[in-house]
Formats: sequence, structure tokens, C-alpha cells
Amino acid sequence: MAKNILICDDAAFMRMMLKDILNKNGYNVIGEAENGIKAVDKYRETVPDLVLMDITMPEMDGIQALKKIKEADADAKVVMCSAMGQQAMVIESIQAGAQDFIVKPFAPERVLEVVKKVIG
Repeated sequence: MAKNILICDDAAFMRMMLKDILNKNGYNVIGEAENGIKAVDKYRETVPDLVLMDITMPEMDGIQALKKIKEADADAKVVMCSAMGQQAMVIESIQAGAQDFIVKPFAPERVLEVVKKVIG
């Protein structure tokens, strides 16, 4: 059965790129969110196998959203997405419970490698 993934990024083209990579490789994108508040709401609605979460988003950043999702579901699997040079934020997100991170711009092979590692 296809694994369900929630994509959270404030940039529509980033969501589209990720969705395209995932769909072509047999994953099911069950939702998208453009900020951390919507990410938390969508997580509660859909309970996906994996969340791909951008760190820098309006209203609530990815790290705050990660913490809220982990409070609601300790078993939640979240992979953070960040631009180059955000090492401190990446470390903070791993400490907050993220499984891994992907650096933008996305390399399809890296996205798939991390997704396979985290949810198979």
C-alpha cells in the first residue's frame, strides 16, 4: 500500500516539486500546507505516514509545528526541509524530534533516499 505523505512549505512551487517526485515514485501526497498552523491541522486531519516540513514559514515556523505535531503524536515521522546555511535550525529540529532533513534545492535522489529510510 502506498505511504501517505503531507507536504508543508510556504512556496507553492516547492510543494509541487516534492509532490511530483513522490507521486512518480509510488507515494501518495494526502495533503499540503503553506504554514505551520495549517501543517498541524492537516496532520491531525490526515495522520500521514510522513510529514515533509519546511523550516521557514509564515505564522508558525516548521520547528514550532514539528513540536506541536510531536505533542499530539509522539510517533509522528517528520523530515525537515531547509535552505543551505540553516545548520543551527536543522540541529534544533532534530533535537525536537525530526527524523532527518533535506537541503533545498531538492535533489530527487536525496528526497527519495530519506523518505525510503524513514518510512520505507
